[in-house]
Amino acid sequence: MTKTTTVASKAFVAIVAAAMVFSLIAPAAKAATAEELQAQITALMAQIAALQGGTTTTTTTTTSTCAAIPAPLTMNSSGASVTALQNFLIKAGQSIPAGATGFFGAQTRSALAAWQSANGVSPAAGYYGPVTAAAIAAKCVPTTPTTPTTPTTPGTSTTLKGEASLDKFDINDADDTDVSEGDSDAEIGKIMVKFQDGDAEISRMDLRFTDIGGTVSKKPWDAFDTVSLWVDGKKISEVDASSKSDYLGTESQGILRFSDLKLTAMEDEEVEITIAATIQDNLGSVELGNWKVEADSLRFFDADGVATTENAAPVTDDEATFNIQVAGQNEDLKFSLTSNNPDATDILVDKDKTTNNVEVLQYRIKATDGDIDLNHLFVMLTTDDTIADVVSDIKIDVDGQTFNDDSSTNSGSSTAKSNTYDFDIDGDVTVSDGDEVVVKVMVNFKRQGGSSPVYQNGTTIKAEVTSTLADDTDAEGADTLTTSQITGAAIGNTHTLVASGATLDVNSTDAKAQLNNTTPNASFGEYTINFDVTAVEDTAYVPLTAARTSGTVGAVYQVEDGNGAVVSTGSTTQSLTRKSGGTVSGGFVEIAAGDTATFELVVTFDPTAAGQYRVQLLSAGFNDTSATTPNSSAVAIPAEDFETSNVNVTS
Repeated sequence: MTKTTTVASKAFVAIVAAAMVFSLIAPAAKAATAEELQAQITALMAQIAALQGGTTTTTTTTTSTCAAIPAPLTMNSSGASVTALQNFLIKAGQSIPAGATGFFGAQTRSALAAWQSANGVSPAAGYYGPVTAAAIAAKCVPTTPTTPTTPTTPGTSTTLKGEASLDKFDINDADDTDVSEGDSDAEIGKIMVKFQDGDAEISRMDLRFTDIGGTVSKKPWDAFDTVSLWVDGKKISEVDASSKSDYLGTESQGILRFSDLKLTAMEDEEVEITIAATIQDNLGSVELGNWKVEADSLRFFDADGVATTENAAPVTDDEATFNIQVAGQNEDLKFSLTSNNPDATDILVDKDKTTNNVEVLQYRIKATDGDIDLNHLFVMLTTDDTIADVVSDIKIDVDGQTFNDDSSTNSGSSTAKSNTYDFDIDGDVTVSDGDEVVVKVMVNFKRQGGSSPVYQNGTTIKAEVTSTLADDTDAEGADTLTTSQITGAAIGNTHTLVASGATLDVNSTDAKAQLNNTTPNASFGEYTINFDVTAVEDTAYVPLTAARTSGTVGAVYQVEDGNGAVVSTGSTTQSLTRKSGGTVSGGFVEIAAGDTATFELVVTFDPTAAGQYRVQLLSAGFNDTSATTPNSSAVAIPAEDFETSNVNVTS
């Protein structure tokens, strides 16, 4: 380890000072009066005392002051109140190595916790609240203002103790090793410093910037604008780095010097120093890519004013690496459904006028690694009828802002059953880094009825942003995003448009295995589905009949195995009864328009082979007259809501 140490010798200073006195008196003795010579000697003696570090005459007055610091203050607070608290703690004998910076960091919290513990404030958690404020306000801190006649020598602060030596010096990577051109104060490394045998004041540090291989192919002055050092969130030093002349000696070594740091490090306490850089814009290919930063030397003073320069291990042992990338290289947009995306359901539409602002899809767009402006978004609608006959208009709501489709770019023809809609956002919405925006897709439906229906009752509609449409998104961060920077999709559910007839809702399902009394060790499945039928616009007549797979009955169901495959073997029995609502008349239930009746479907299933089985309701049949044979049906969607659980049935 190479080390340079300087000690100011009092004896040597005294000899030099005496020589100064002699050189002054000798030529002046002939012309000056005795009074003038005495005045000159008195001034020189004061200089000698200063050079020797001796005492000088000062006027001392002891006073008492009480702290009045507003609460609360906690981690990451800043301002004059934090500075006042730090000064109080330092005067009270607590250690804050960085000094009164005005930023409430880990050092301040530790010092406050120590003071709380020593003064009976509980809990001693380093939080400055009303209890601690009252305790501090009750304390009077004696102060002794002095008028020094000599400047303070670096390292001789009365807060330092001992003959410090360097115990630890580590350089580590920053939390994120990727930075981008144009970034300001981007973290590129962290230094951990600790001293033993005494306190130290760090006065200077030299850092070297080169590529990973340590060559000079990368020119730091073409990559960096400034480089700075930070402690507890406070910038303690910043140097220019954009010119060759900013670098020491042979500038190709890439060494920057940080001087006059005045950073106090108490004995056996680690100090973390963050290295940050402001990166230039529009870098050349040479300056992009991998870099490293390492220490070249460290200079510090101990309590006796002894200056030590360390320029070998451990200072030069470590390095931090980081990567400078093209601005926006890691920017990303991700599409996904929200938890509030509408479930598959029956949408009630009007027969005589448009039905407006029906939400059919809700999804989110999340940005990472940069703020991203949205310019164009795309949504596809698909129906099982001619979409021009079904949809009157479509719009989207993006975090409270409404955008209509740009009809000039719509791709659908007059007979198409699907269409892609283009929404011109024009940069009016910005997705902040790490944040997301919610997009709601709303549709206006044309009237369903009339002398000639515009579209069939029971027509379905689905809205989606496929991965292809997501890739088509026009968005801009540091640059225009490419398809590789846009991921995900938002596929909505299928909805059924109902203007008249009936809708279905499930109440409950149940499944259990029952012993077969006629066959030893055999069982059959018993499945129950309770569901509601609501009449829309007109009275609905639901027959109290049920059938497996198909039929003009009140309830159609199917049997599935544990994998969801339809089972056509085995024997079944079934019954459909009314539980509540409506009026039973003959073999059907009459449900007035707007009213709801609850039905119970019970199915028993005796399989030909043992296994896991379940039952699913497919539809409910109804008529618009008091006939027992249905002429319409309401589809049970979403299908998974209308199926029972699996039970194991033996044959």
